Amino acid sequence: MDDNLRVVVAAAGTGSRMGSRINKQYLLLNNRPVLAYSLDVFEQYDPIDEVVIVAKSSEIGFCEQEIVGKYNYRKVSRVVAGGSERQDSVWAGLNYLDEHTAYVAVHDGARPLLSLELLDSLFREARQWGAAIPGVLARDTLKMMDRDSFVRHTLDRTSVIAVQTPQIFQYTELKKAYEEAYQDNFQATDDASLFERYIGRVKVVAGQYDNLKITTPEDTIIAEGLLQARRHNKGE
Repeated sequence: MDDNLRVVVAAAGTGSRMGSRINKQYLLLNNRPVLAYSLDVFEQYDPIDEVVIVAKSSEIGFCEQEIVGKYNYRKVSRVVAGGSERQDSVWAGLNYLDEHTAYVAVHDGARPLLSLELLDSLFREARQWGAAIPGVLARDTLKMMDRDSFVRHTLDRTSVIAVQTPQIFQYTELKKAYEEAYQDNFQATDDASLFERYIGRVKVVAGQYDNLKITTPEDTIIAEGLLQARRHNKGE
């Protein structure tokens, strides 16, 4: 397929801020693992024909058995070992995909409230522009501070966004950006930063405020409430 979409799910993080021995991707939300919710969306979205999960090497067997096998995710082709940094883990996933990949979505496994509507909007824009990411405008006033914790200046929040995942790119272009980043020993906190630096423009799509990332124990409480609200709105 000329415009197929494949997914790399970054699920190798330790989640130290959660204060739990269980990695945040495997914590339960309403009796289902965090990771399962986004995988459900990828299973439902027709343009996606393959999903690769990147996990800690010590957790590959657990992920294969307790996530992929237990919930029968047919699109998941492999659980591969991640690296020491997120960038290394995504790179491992990109290298597993073959040359027949047209577009790739990179998603945080700890971001369980992805919607089909947002995924479809991102893919439509990525096919037009080559790269698309979700972002939401800041709700609070944002300030830059100096090393002594004094305000340096106030940012214009109408032009500042909080970036989410999935981020979708032309596969060969994102791989090229990664290759150049490794040559330069350049590290970034998201994939769009690499694309911006080495390839070109990235289109911003309106994200969703409830597409939160599980980072702290409070986030699990919020996520459970949002999931319950979604079920209520659907009449379940």
